[in-house]
Amino acid sequence: MQHRELIISNYVKTYNNFDVIGMIKNLAPSVKFQNISNGDVNMELDGIEAFRNQAEQAVKLFERREQIIRSFKHTGNKTEIAIDYNAILAIDLPNGLKKGDELNLKGHSIFTFDEEKIIGIMDIS
Repeated sequence: MQHRELIISNYVKTYNNFDVIGMIKNLAPSVKFQNISNGDVNMELDGIEAFRNQAEQAVKLFERREQIIRSFKHTGNKTEIAIDYNAILAIDLPNGLKKGDELNLKGHSIFTFDEEKIIGIMDIS
């Protein structure tokens, strides 16, 4: 389980540093990603290329972003982390949020593993 925590910690560190190559380093080619907000799935990605493309687009949205891991919980081939999220927008968004607005969220992410690779990520806020 310690190895999973290291992989996830590295993923979060590279996310915080806008390092897309680092983010995908431990992802399986067939990785599946879901983002769930207020109970609704608002994004689903299938495969490492789709994930990479989305991550490269998301980099442009933020001046700063930070996930802080608060806890790890291991169950079978899944590891769930509780996170605090803080970001400052770099651009105006269609939903009314403006450049310079600060986002503060609490959520959790569930990482599914196959051996050393992440095969699934579900972000829930």
